[in-house]
Amino acid sequence: MNSDLLFDSIRLGNDQKVKDLLEQNPELISATDQRGSTPLLLATYYGFEKLTEVLVAHNADVNAKDASGNTALMGICFKGYPKVARILLANGADANAQNSNGGTALIYAATFNQKELVEILLEHGADTTIKDSKGLTAKDHAKMQGLDQIEQLLGYAQKS
Repeated sequence: MNSDLLFDSIRLGNDQKVKDLLEQNPELISATDQRGSTPLLLATYYGFEKLTEVLVAHNADVNAKDASGNTALMGICFKGYPKVARILLANGADANAQNSNGGTALIYAATFNQKELVEILLEHGADTTIKDSKGLTAKDHAKMQGLDQIEQLLGYAQKS
């Protein structure tokens, strides 16, 4: 099946094979794997910058969600891929999308001590007042983790 080959090629970071498969069958851009991930979600999970660009160029939905409601931007914010974040945001990724637990990219970036990603998200209009299903903001998560720098950054952003 072509979708299995596509997902295998993404896992291997084979940009050219992915490009060839999508040119042969453009509908594959919307395929999902057994976890509900699209090709873009999977490529960004591994931090593949060039592959992310290839998929975006083939009209990947930058705001597509997996089975848990996570977007590619959310996934890279706990893993720490600022270059991939910039690609996604430049192509229309929603910095304020929420998953099934109310989490956002900013909440993940703050929780996992990804200061550069917090800064990038704030530059792109991430809302510091959004609360997850536990009623916590990104700043609350940073405070609970003892991440003073991120807590201060988010506190400053709330006042601006």
